[in-house]
Amino acid sequence: MLDPDDPFFAAPWRRWATFLLPTLWGLAEFWFQEPFWGVLFLGSGLYAGYVLLIKGPSGK
Repeated sequence: MLDPDDPFFAAPWRRWATFLLPTLWGLAEFWFQEPFWGVLFLGSGLYAGYVLLIKGPSGK
């Protein structure tokens, strides 16, 4: 779903923003007692963090 080799994600701040914004939004949804949206946003943020930060670009 996310392509870490896409030129859009060449800048590290974009990879971090793609991870942090939905993750923080998901935590806010849990704070406001909306677990459905919290799971969706937290899950998407954690997935983005795994793909963009842990696996990262392949360096082709």
